Amino acid sequence: MENDPYLWLEEIEGDAALAWVAERNAETQAELTADPGFEELRKEAREVLSDPARIPYVVRRGPHLYNFWRDAARLRGVWRRTTLDEYRRPGPRWETVLDVDALAAAEDVPWVWSGASVLRPGHKRALVKLSRDGADAVVVREYDMEGRSFVADGEDGFQLPEAKSSVSWIDEDQLFVGTDTGPGSLTTSGYPRTVRRWRRGTPLAEAPVVFEGREEDVSVAAWHDPAPGFERDLAVRHRDFWHSEYFLLRPDAPAVRIEVPDDAEATVHREWLLVQLRSRWLDRPAGALLAFAFEDFLRGDREHQVLFMPDEHTVLESYATTRRRVVLETLTDVSSRLHLLTPNTGGGWSRSPLGEVPPLSTATVTATAPDEEDENAEEVLFDVSGFLQPATLRRAVADVPGDLETLKQAPDRFAAEGLAVQQHFALSADGTRVPYFVVGPERQEGPAPTLLYAYGGFEVSLTPSYSAVTGRAWLQRGGSYVVANIRGGGEYGPAWHRAALGSGRDRAFDDFAAVARDLTARGITAPGRLGIAGGSNGGLLMGVMLTRCPELFGAVVAEVPLLDMLRFHRLLAGSSWIAEYGDPEDPDDRAQLLRWSPYHNVHAGLACPPLLLTTSTRDDRVHPGHARKMAARLRELALPVRYFENTGGGHAGAADHEQAAFVEALIHTFLWRTLSDEGRVPLT
Repeated sequence: MENDPYLWLEEIEGDAALAWVAERNAETQAELTADPGFEELRKEAREVLSDPARIPYVVRRGPHLYNFWRDAARLRGVWRRTTLDEYRRPGPRWETVLDVDALAAAEDVPWVWSGASVLRPGHKRALVKLSRDGADAVVVREYDMEGRSFVADGEDGFQLPEAKSSVSWIDEDQLFVGTDTGPGSLTTSGYPRTVRRWRRGTPLAEAPVVFEGREEDVSVAAWHDPAPGFERDLAVRHRDFWHSEYFLLRPDAPAVRIEVPDDAEATVHREWLLVQLRSRWLDRPAGALLAFAFEDFLRGDREHQVLFMPDEHTVLESYATTRRRVVLETLTDVSSRLHLLTPNTGGGWSRSPLGEVPPLSTATVTATAPDEEDENAEEVLFDVSGFLQPATLRRAVADVPGDLETLKQAPDRFAAEGLAVQQHFALSADGTRVPYFVVGPERQEGPAPTLLYAYGGFEVSLTPSYSAVTGRAWLQRGGSYVVANIRGGGEYGPAWHRAALGSGRDRAFDDFAAVARDLTARGITAPGRLGIAGGSNGGLLMGVMLTRCPELFGAVVAEVPLLDMLRFHRLLAGSSWIAEYGDPEDPDDRAQLLRWSPYHNVHAGLACPPLLLTTSTRDDRVHPGHARKMAARLRELALPVRYFENTGGGHAGAADHEQAAFVEALIHTFLWRTLSDEGRVPLT
């Protein structure tokens, strides 16, 4: 679309654009909130999102376990802490560290918690990050954790205004800071291009630049590793989303490049350099995890030990470290396993399973304490859940073999009787077997209303997980829920992702369509009863399905989506995704993008199913203009579209549980009205 008539909708807070948003919101809310089941859906979503019995996940900092908690009484949330002994109790006593609701009320700003960086050792100061209404950009304020107060600027407290900043403690009086300090300090993606070493009591503008990248890079960052005996300063330059350069920073000397492949992920942990490969190196395949002696590596020695080697079915999803060990999270045909690796005195590493993980489940390490100097240094907290299996949080201490403790068990929050989980494989257009999970009735009589979800990008894996909202809003009413593990994700390692990178993106679309057809062929659903949903990159997938093969679906939901693939690189953080999709300024890439860009493939006569678009005015990652313009174009052509834009919420689409429950109720009301016999109402 050379002459885009809807560019004015890209003015995020333009008067005309916001007036248009208000009109669309009013239309959608009037229609969907009037549905007899809407209020009950919203109530149930609110109840499970703020459930006081859900697991309060924690991280260890010294003797305390820290948690951020939101519930019905604390919409903005409270940062709090307790001890392990208290945490073991059914109702632990918590000590409030910072009340974000009180802060938001006192300052009359809709603050959303974005995390905190705590000074090590000692844990007496924190750099608290606060987002205005859920955006990625944050303000940073130094917080006295003993005095329970912010350190004022007049007291030489560290403070940063709103920006997409990176900060790291060096010591009590120094930080590494990457932020917006004026022209030239940010990349074209809006992230830090330079890192300064900022000393307390001095102006940030006078802090020396100690590391920098290029304007076309995605971002740079630096951090201090305070591990006793291994203190060092490190930095990374992210050239694009998939290529980075790692450096050791030295005082009064040039930075030393850590010569790992630029598409690998590297971690320096005590004496070890851990390298997870995305391409073949040192005769090791993509997906392998290698361990080097860090100081020897800097001297040119490439002797290493293999900590993980992939095969056709099993890949490394992630890893974590304790003080002396490595914990591997692996996927075998998209089901999890946990493994504990221990270095042997004479060389090599021994491997043992960590806990029992049922089939078709996900196990995730939620916290370790590698910086501790006591028995907690070998602590591992991990979570196990599945589609019908509420989460269980367990604790292991690696020095005590077999000592596995269940700390918390989430309750059942929907009736799972009569439901079952199955895994199937669909055959894609090029013959690739694509796995997908089906959650639905054990004994199904005829095609059921079915919700199919996928993401398919950025090497993100979708694994089995428990969702009480999906359970109550969809499964309990007789619907089936499906998760497709299409290419572009990480379910089968780097090759699974690369297959749908750039010009290969069609493979992700073909995979998703193959799953939809397979669901119909198996009798699980039928096109008129099949709804699809995805967010962000998954929202882009929804847009492509809407325009490419609308006959396969009865309803589409796209949340915070990318849709204009000829302008994505000019909007907010969009240029950071060129390595994933291609460059619209390159003629060959542009031709490929134009072929499937949803915004450019809407046309009169398109027989598309009803579409619900949701986004957020405060999303400063994926520009709300994508969804706005798509809705305007569909309306122009009298095609069935509903639109809702939350004023807050950022890329998550909601800033608190109240907003999230409202959006969930809108989505599930729309889907059930459109796909089920009892709720089917024509949406025009």
